[in-house]
Amino acid sequence: MTLEELDRLLEPEIQAMIALHQGDDPAQFAMQFHARKELPVRAMAEQIACLRKAAKKLPALYGFNLLYTPLSLEQASGERSAVYKAALLTGKKAIDLSGGLGVDTMFLARAFKEVVYCERDPLLCAVVEHNLKVSGVANVEIKNGESIGLLAGFPDNSFECIYVDPARREEGRRSVTLESASPDVVVNHDLLLRKAAKVCIKASPALELSNLKTLLPALSEIVVVSVDRECKESLLLLDRGARDRPVTIRAVALSTGSDAVVEVCGDPDADRAVASSLKEFLYEPDPAIIKARLSAVLARNCGLEFLNGSVDYLTGEQLIADFPGRLFQVLERVPWKPKTFRAFLDRHHITGASIQRRDFPLSVEELRKRYCLGESERAFLFFTRNAEREPVVIYALRFFAEAGSAPPAQGRNATPGC
Repeated sequence: MTLEELDRLLEPEIQAMIALHQGDDPAQFAMQFHARKELPVRAMAEQIACLRKAAKKLPALYGFNLLYTPLSLEQASGERSAVYKAALLTGKKAIDLSGGLGVDTMFLARAFKEVVYCERDPLLCAVVEHNLKVSGVANVEIKNGESIGLLAGFPDNSFECIYVDPARREEGRRSVTLESASPDVVVNHDLLLRKAAKVCIKASPALELSNLKTLLPALSEIVVVSVDRECKESLLLLDRGARDRPVTIRAVALSTGSDAVVEVCGDPDADRAVASSLKEFLYEPDPAIIKARLSAVLARNCGLEFLNGSVDYLTGEQLIADFPGRLFQVLERVPWKPKTFRAFLDRHHITGASIQRRDFPLSVEELRKRYCLGESERAFLFFTRNAEREPVVIYALRFFAEAGSAPPAQGRNATPGC
């Protein structure tokens, strides 16, 4: 999209036409109207494609007449995680150094009396100006320019909170480290904390979390966030008074369409209790909990044990229907013997299964090809190791709490949490 195309997209007739065709295939729309030179067909088709993605990623905002650019929509926070961050960060005045499509800004505006939005791309500034207007957000000031330069121009202590989602693209490729992102929060650590007592950095979910305190001396807390069992981001919370305090770590599991927040916090170096044998139920913690290295805390809270000392599979006799992760009913466990495994599959009439592999010599692709296994949403084969480090295969059925597809609970129900 160009600024000229944006002006055309704002015309009521063009808006009405996009609304009329928003269910169309974007490519077919472009082909159907390519001869209409008076229309910004390319930009209209682009909006139709974006609307499809926005309906899933930003369901509440989708109801407004918003405009998008493909890259900014791709890089924007999902609505569920944006809502969570807005509840986490509150105060009178905040600044969003991340700019972009302004999704985080729009939700921060609900938590702060005033928010400053910074973005170097004038096109995105114009798009966000429109989006704020049509969504009724009036407490955001838009500033076009380089974010660190803009921040430096404010007096110290201008904000209660600074939010920054550094761009993680390096020479056209995605990067993970903080130092290769823009703006560089490591280099600008002290500047950020002069302007606000608290800083929230949205980092890649793949960021290595150990030793971050050496890079960010004011780091006080790490929050690993997942949505619908997919790790979305790691939030690095800086506090001006936390230079001499240890870092706490928390895992937060969110779900689309639900306001529920499941949190686990504690010591990531907690001991792992290993089970002497596999029990009736097998549990796989939510990816945020695994990423935060809090599976041992969750196991202790739930009265579960690890299948072995190195893999995040938990086991227990009790059914925990509200477990933050996936739950399976174990049908059988056998030692891994390649020559007899086909007979095991035939005995259980297994022609398809979801293959889960951890700490196992063969890849998923090799196993599927060797044994001609299709997919399954219910039947699972876990290729891993037991407490003695011997390779094993576990055949289990996925338990969907809403479907009641497992037997009644045996023993106590544990509620995970901090």
